[in-house]
Amino acid sequence: MDMMPFEPTPTPESKRRGRFVSWLAASVAGAVIGSAATWYVAPKWMHGETNSQTETAETTAKSEALPLQPTGNVNTNMIAAINKVADAVVGVVNIQKQVDFFSEQAQDTEAGTGSGVIFKKDGDAAYIVTNNHVIEGANKVEVALANGKKVKAEIVGADALTDLAVLKIPAEGVTKVASFGDSSKVKIGEPVAAIGNPLGLDLSRTVTEGIVSGKRTMPVSTSAGDWEIDVIQTDAAINPGNSGGALINSAGQVIGINSMKIAETGVEGLGFAIPSENVKPIVEQLMKDGKIKRPYLGVQLVDVADLSDDVRTNELKLPSNITSGAAVTSVEPFSPAAEAGLKSKDVIVAINGDKIDSVSALRKYLYTKTSVGDRIKLTIYRDGFETTVSVTLKARESSQS
Repeated sequence: MDMMPFEPTPTPESKRRGRFVSWLAASVAGAVIGSAATWYVAPKWMHGETNSQTETAETTAKSEALPLQPTGNVNTNMIAAINKVADAVVGVVNIQKQVDFFSEQAQDTEAGTGSGVIFKKDGDAAYIVTNNHVIEGANKVEVALANGKKVKAEIVGADALTDLAVLKIPAEGVTKVASFGDSSKVKIGEPVAAIGNPLGLDLSRTVTEGIVSGKRTMPVSTSAGDWEIDVIQTDAAINPGNSGGALINSAGQVIGINSMKIAETGVEGLGFAIPSENVKPIVEQLMKDGKIKRPYLGVQLVDVADLSDDVRTNELKLPSNITSGAAVTSVEPFSPAAEAGLKSKDVIVAINGDKIDSVSALRKYLYTKTSVGDRIKLTIYRDGFETTVSVTLKARESSQS
């Protein structure tokens, strides 16, 4: 008799193990099926996207090797302003005679270069304003126009004290004439640009941009003596060769003639220009007379502040509280000062009641607040006593006080 095989009765633990095995098998099967589907479908989807990207890149590459984005905000006003003035800025070449060491013969040699601004065109002539120091000592002067052509220039007039000069050239080849704006309206922080020829004509009509940093009165030494000059200060780079060039505003108007540059180790961004409001009367008088007619006294002077206590006390016999002023060292014969009775060792401390504390202050008062023919009152100290002297001013070509 056959007997049925004996099967052991399943225990609770064996039932749990069986369920786990079934779950694991189902999970593995699902993962395999999912992976297979992904393996089959994904390449086709990715291939389609890749083809699309490749076609777009190839199309762009064919049209632009280096695609550029639209430019952001641009100060188009200043660009237009520069274009309006640039061709009116010229190069100025100072030519002097120098003796050759070997041949001992004099020959014309380029002594320096600067810049200038064409401000007027009248018939066959054009006129340029530049700095006096650019053409000072020149035997000949040449002007380099915007087209690169060089022409001979005539010096109409020059003034060392204000560092301004006017040149005349043939009008042929002159295509632009600069317009001048009123520098008295210039505001601190206003954008400006300097145009000139820094370091020579090879960098002609170089443009640097900045702002108006300030309005100053600067002491300067000139070939005509010490002076105090009103200037526009800017951080636009101004280098040797820029002198005589234009400082313009965003309207394309010249508001100053670049003149000075502080160039010391560790000092940057300090450029200066003569304001157009000061340029105008000087240029007009140079055009008319070829020189500046200024009132003069006819005396040689020295600053009292530069003298020793011994000289002030024993030579000039000044009271201890008088430590500034302009001391007379000599009086020119037949001059206004001589006619008024001024003497050596007189000390001028006031003109028409306004305090005078230095020679430059006296000179500036005479040149800016008086005219030829005016009668002025000088307050002076003589032999320790204060007195007043009246002087009638006369004209003189030089800038002697």
